[in-house]
Amino acid sequence: MILIILLFVIAFFFIGNPPKPEKIIWGINFSQKHAQNLGIDWKESYSALIDELGVRNIKLAVHWDLIEPRQGEYDFSDLDWQIKKAEEKEVNIVPIIGMKVPRWPECHVPQWAKNLSKEDQQKEISGMLKEIIERYKGSPSIKQWQVENEPLFSFGECQWIDKDFLKKEIDLVKSLDEQKRPIIISDSGEGSFWIEAAKLGDIVGTTIYRKVWMSQLNNYLTYRFPPIFYWRKAEIVKALFNKKVICIELQAEPWGPKLLYDSSLEEQEKTMNLTQFQKNIEFAKKTGFDEFYLWGGEWWYWMKEKQNNPEIWDEAGKLFKN
Repeated sequence: MILIILLFVIAFFFIGNPPKPEKIIWGINFSQKHAQNLGIDWKESYSALIDELGVRNIKLAVHWDLIEPRQGEYDFSDLDWQIKKAEEKEVNIVPIIGMKVPRWPECHVPQWAKNLSKEDQQKEISGMLKEIIERYKGSPSIKQWQVENEPLFSFGECQWIDKDFLKKEIDLVKSLDEQKRPIIISDSGEGSFWIEAAKLGDIVGTTIYRKVWMSQLNNYLTYRFPPIFYWRKAEIVKALFNKKVICIELQAEPWGPKLLYDSSLEEQEKTMNLTQFQKNIEFAKKTGFDEFYLWGGEWWYWMKEKQNNPEIWDEAGKLFKN
């Protein structure tokens, strides 16, 4: 009986072909901080992604330490610029808000807040969320909100995980946003079945990574999950909770033993090059999902401008200009 169940599980998650969607929405993730760490002008790279590459869907990391560098003193000038640019170009924006948002160290806590108690940190986070929603809830570019990034997945330099507080964050955003935009809650594509994310969010956001550095193994790891693995999990979420699953991070940049801006080109090519990029795109198309946000737009620009290598930039452009 155990063998029969095991064979059924293997067949269910590893055999079959998902249906092809009629149309796929392609977008990118963007982090001002990550662009700065790469040594590129973040405004120029953000503008180039929109104006040159034709990107019309952006998941925008809102880093707490950038917008509240001092307690109670908010600086929205850079975020205002990004939102205004999106409005002018009719770009759809998904702000990622909270303590844990994309890019290392994942939890972007201001220096002044690092030694606060958990309860005081949560009070400050709630205050930040209120300021953000009140300021941008009228923007026609904002399509959805993503509250925290993989908030229930233990990854990054974070002091705590608190599902009860996450529920309070979601309720706060819903209470303040008069347009009642959907809330995305994200989770690991390879390390989760997305059940808790589906219970909490209106939309489930998953990641898809193919080749990464695994510190626990001290080596590179290639994920062997087939496209049907992601589709079956999405179908379970749909059946149980009637929630849609989208890919909020599709690997399109290197993942090595060091941070990207401290990694050599030779090391970077072990997990991302033109061939791997093309393979990842073709893999994504076979999952049956109809919405993807690529992870790596800042790096494509860095490769083009700083390394005189525009091949991935040009290849990515084919997705956004179709």
